[in-house]
Amino acid sequence: MSTQPFHDVLVGQTPGDLAPPRLLYRRPRPWALSVATSLSVPALLGLFWYVATNSGFITPDVFAAPQDVLRDAVRLWGSGVLQMHLAVSLTRALVGLVLGGSVGIVLGLSAGLSRVAEELIDPSVQMIRALPFLALVPLFIVWFGIGESAKILLIATAAAKPLYLSAYGGVRNVDPKLVEAGRIFGLSPLREILEIYLPAALPSLMVGLRLAMTLSLIALIAVEAINSSRGLGFLMLQAQEFFKTDTIVVCIVIYAIFGVATDLIVRSLEAVLMPWRRVRAA
Repeated sequence: MSTQPFHDVLVGQTPGDLAPPRLLYRRPRPWALSVATSLSVPALLGLFWYVATNSGFITPDVFAAPQDVLRDAVRLWGSGVLQMHLAVSLTRALVGLVLGGSVGIVLGLSAGLSRVAEELIDPSVQMIRALPFLALVPLFIVWFGIGESAKILLIATAAAKPLYLSAYGGVRNVDPKLVEAGRIFGLSPLREILEIYLPAALPSLMVGLRLAMTLSLIALIAVEAINSSRGLGFLMLQAQEFFKTDTIVVCIVIYAIFGVATDLIVRSLEAVLMPWRRVRAA
């Protein structure tokens, strides 16, 4: 049997050919204009921040001025302190995301593909989903102590929920006609999953990944504020004790950069995995 992807055999076209015609003929927005539009609101907020802090409207003990934040960031970077805490935080977030995301996707696909697995898995996951991950902090500390294991598992718990829901929902929303056609073409169960279910569930999975990355960062901030001696959360707590708003703002800005970076990563994955969605409306 041909190894050509099933959707190509079925319709005789690539996914890119299936894009709605009304999008194909729209002129794309210039790259420079898109970037300028995206940066306009942050630039206005930064201008307000500079004016408000340097005019005395906002005092340094409430919110540090941009130049003070930049000076403190350079100081922390030059001493190597910022790189150390940054590496620890990134490692925690990445390991927790990969661990929790993998479990969430596997459970979601299993529950979506099998009625028996759904009955076994979904009720328990729905109960856990209703629990705020912060409510699990005391229990995880009792079980795993105050080391890295508890922190990573809490981040993994937060990341698993949206990816489970997106995988489960994405598989369940696959058009039954595609599944039926695949079976007529003699696809094996594995090829059926790889060539029908996963491509159809990709948009939902990308949304879930975006949410999982966001929740991983939120969980990271929470766990680093609890019995931690390294990481950006610990650096913020130290700065709070000495009323160093410039260091606090440095950490906040880094977390904000994390958020933008995760969104760019997901957009890049979407462009690679779903090339038929690259065309944007003007």
